[in-house]
This record gives sequence, C-alpha cells and structure tokens, in this order.
Amino acid sequence: MDIKFVKADVLKEKPESSTLGFGKFFTDYMFMMDYSREDGWHDARIVPFAPIALHPASTVLHYGSEIFEGLKAYRTADGSVQLFRPMENIRRMNTSADRLCLPQIPEDLALQVLTEFVKVEQDWTPSAEGTSLYLRPFMFGNDETLGVHAVHNATYVIIASPVGSYYKEGINPVKIMIEDEDVRAVRGGTGYAKCGGNYAASNRAGERAEKKGYSQVLWLDGVERKYIEEVGAMNVMFKIGDEIVTPMLSGSILPGITRKSCLEVLRQKGYKVSERLISIDELAEAMQNGTLQEAWGCGTAAVISPIGELCYKDVKYAVNNGEIGETTQMLYDTLTGIQWGKIEDTFNWTVKL
Repeated sequence: MDIKFVKADVLKEKPESSTLGFGKFFTDYMFMMDYSREDGWHDARIVPFAPIALHPASTVLHYGSEIFEGLKAYRTADGSVQLFRPMENIRRMNTSADRLCLPQIPEDLALQVLTEFVKVEQDWTPSAEGTSLYLRPFMFGNDETLGVHAVHNATYVIIASPVGSYYKEGINPVKIMIEDEDVRAVRGGTGYAKCGGNYAASNRAGERAEKKGYSQVLWLDGVERKYIEEVGAMNVMFKIGDEIVTPMLSGSILPGITRKSCLEVLRQKGYKVSERLISIDELAEAMQNGTLQEAWGCGTAAVISPIGELCYKDVKYAVNNGEIGETTQMLYDTLTGIQWGKIEDTFNWTVKL
C-alpha cells in the first residue's frame, strides 16, 4: 500500500532522556488509515501529530469499540534501530479485533505501515540506558450512528513516545496488592483481548491499591475469586520451590508477548516451567512457609518488574526479602540484552529497520 506523507511545518524539540518517564512526550508524526466495508483499508498516511476529530455519535464513544497494542523500538550500540517481535503484536491485535468485531489488518500490511512509520520517527528513539521508543497502535470504530452493531467503519492509528522506566522504582522490586473485591475479566468475555474497557474497569481497584502504597493489583479470577490471573498491566510469574509457575491462558488473561518470551527463555535454559491454575490459597501457603522464592511481572512497558511484597487481606508478605531474585534478574538481563542488541538474538526475535 502507498503511504502518503504530510510534512510538519515545525518539528518538536526532543526531550532529555532523564525527563522521559512513560508516555509523557510524543513524536512529530502519527500514522493513520481508514477502513470501510466497501473499500477495505485505504488512505494510509503519515501526518503531523494532532488531535483526532470524531463525530459525536462515533461508535467508540458510546460502545467502546476500541483495541490497542504496545511495543517498542530500541537503539542498539551501533546506532541502528530494531523492533522486538512485532509480528506477535500484529497477530494479537487481529485476535482482539475479532473479539470486538473490528476489521482485521493483513499481517504484511500491518508490518509494512509499522516499519515505515518507525523509519520516519527513528531519530526519536533515545540511546540512554533503559530508554526506548514506545509504539502505540490502536484501532477504533467510528460509525456515525447510535445503532449497536458490528463496526462498518474504523480508523487505525500509530503514535509513538520516547520512554524511560514504566515504574519510578525502575528494576527495583514493587509492592503489589492482591484484589479480592473487583474482578478484571471472566472467561468468555474480553479478558484475552487488549481493549480499553478492560483497563478502565481495573482503575477503581488500582486507585485503592495506590492509596495504600502499592504499585498495582494482582487479580483473581472473576468466577470463583480463587485463581491468580494477572497484574494490572502485566502477566505474573512465581518461583515456588524449584518450579516456575504462571497462570494458564484460560481466556480471561492477556496472552502477553513478554510472557511468551520469558517462558521460551526459561525452557531453553532448562527451568521447570508450568502454565496452570494457581490458587490464592496455594500462593498464600507458599508465602507463609517460605517456598515462594521469587515473583515478578512481565510486560512490554516494564519488561520485567520484580515483586518485593504481596499484600492479601491486609496481611503483608515479603518476597525474597524485598530484593530482586536470581531468576528475575536473569530474565531481565536476557530480554533487555536482546532488545537493545547487547547479546546475540538466538531466537530471531528482533527486526532491524
């Protein structure tokens, strides 16, 4: 597909790496293309970053017809820029689109427009330690009618933001509160899709946790309130005895790309790994008897986030004395080493521009 380029009159001044944080600054341009049932995907364009005009009856505003992804571009030591497993994001976005009755994007087209956009904005990819260019593709329905039905018209957008650490703690262990009131998702719902409604529904519990001094919540399943699912913005893993345990993908858990990468690294290195149901009772027992050796979250934004404390029903449990564990550190070093090109990518995960 041909991509039209509209040059900005004035380019922005790039921020200092020390001020980045997460999602505070945005690049000069954004990618957009439109969909209709009659014409399919069309009018691909890279245009100056600006507000998006929406009809007041637009489907996304009334019925939440929206999905998104998150991935990063990394500056390597030789100055080049590379992506980490972009096809996994593309495939997951199409899975989300199917669940919310939004249009699919052919994989080759999605990769083309993503790489072309990053090439235009590659100078925004920072080079300081721990920094990257966060990419946010998203799609929304914009039928100009109040009828409830599958989407007939949609818009696909990619924006980019140079970022530092997701958590102010960086790679230092975070405190997590186990949520036993609200639920995030249920099997048969949209838990496995990356859509805005899942995150909006989690904000109330997140606010309660933050007021108590916790970074995020750890969700239990929505039916029995018994089985561990995921952390607010990440998947979660535990080292209990000599076993690495992560909740199985039951349909209410996001199939994380960093989760998948962690499992592949762990299995390659010979760890005993289980994807299964893990109950809060099993986790509480492991916390009490000391067999819970490590716990960490994993996701694109933070990569690996060690958990130093878990709180369940106002009882606090320290994990590994509040320090990062050996396995957690290994995963962080391995994944970030591949992402920033510091170690050999034996998995063929990276895509150089």
